[in-house]
Amino acid sequence: MNTIDAKRLILIALVLFALGVCRANAAVDDRYIAGYAGAVLEREFHLKKNAVTVEDGVIALRASELKGADTDAILTALLGIQGVSRVVIIEVEQGFTYEPQRPLVVKDRDKKGAETEGVLFPGSKLFAPLIADPRWAHFSVAYHHYNNDEKLKNVGSTSFGETFIFYRGKAFLDGQWDLGIQAAVFAIFDLDAASKDLINADYWIGFPVSYRKGPYSALFRLFHQSSHLGDEYLLNNRTNRVNLSYQAVDAKFSYDYGDWLRFYGGGGFLFDQEPSELKPWSLQYGIELRSPQTYVSGHLRPIAAADLKNWEQNNWNTDISVRTGIQIEGEKTVGHKVQIMLEYFRGHSPNGQFYERPIQYLGLGTHFYF
Repeated sequence: MNTIDAKRLILIALVLFALGVCRANAAVDDRYIAGYAGAVLEREFHLKKNAVTVEDGVIALRASELKGADTDAILTALLGIQGVSRVVIIEVEQGFTYEPQRPLVVKDRDKKGAETEGVLFPGSKLFAPLIADPRWAHFSVAYHHYNNDEKLKNVGSTSFGETFIFYRGKAFLDGQWDLGIQAAVFAIFDLDAASKDLINADYWIGFPVSYRKGPYSALFRLFHQSSHLGDEYLLNNRTNRVNLSYQAVDAKFSYDYGDWLRFYGGGGFLFDQEPSELKPWSLQYGIELRSPQTYVSGHLRPIAAADLKNWEQNNWNTDISVRTGIQIEGEKTVGHKVQIMLEYFRGHSPNGQFYERPIQYLGLGTHFYF
């Protein structure tokens, strides 16, 4: 080994050692801040010292631990501790949602004493997914057995998508609002075909604005959908292709009754639709149940849901989607859930090219929420 290589190795070792020292010091600093902040809460405000957590110099307090206390005085006192950059007071919502513990920022004050008006990329959602909605943006894979259908019997169904929240801020009535984007592809495949033909793919993108106050939440969206038949399906089947696409707006309102029951309902309106004769109005409503009891060391939770839709185009007939099964969860995976569900659907097909076609299926699906 020459002198230059030896110097490089020594320099790299020194840099790694310095990074390790800095990391260790950061951890010590957080522990020091947590202890100091806990002592301040206990001595000056007669609160529990374990009500505080610290990460990278940011103190987080649960609002439930501060009832009756002067929060402004607490913020001022904790911001005076050396090494503290921000103090955040959060409220942990307990309601029927795939995020059973959803932190909502109540107050957020930085070192300069200014209250933060909003949070970028908050990491949670104010409006929980509709778990029985066949057109909710998320990742899933399912097998469906079609009953008494002329062309389809064994069908594979997939969706690829998610909701991303960009910004969260304070709203009226002491609530919160957020802004995000939803995008997804919904596709079905003929499992009886030699090459498992792609039958239909719907491309979907939306811009949701959500609101939450306690157990009440609401969602307003502007979205676009376009629908396409698979090439192999077109070659192997005689069918009239429909160039289906539209823009739409919808609004939904939700209420959590405790931590086990949820009701929701709303409506939508299509515009700039093709075919132009598509009638625009629709209704959607449903119910979701979530067992308060978990099993297998808290990792399995029974759930069930029913989603109903009425579309003016289909003479207001009711489309019924029912799902029931288990949700796999854990304390360290808040906001990340896997659901294994038995699925039943009866009504007009949710798959765009076949919107006028009545279908009925029973199946088994796996759904992922992040």
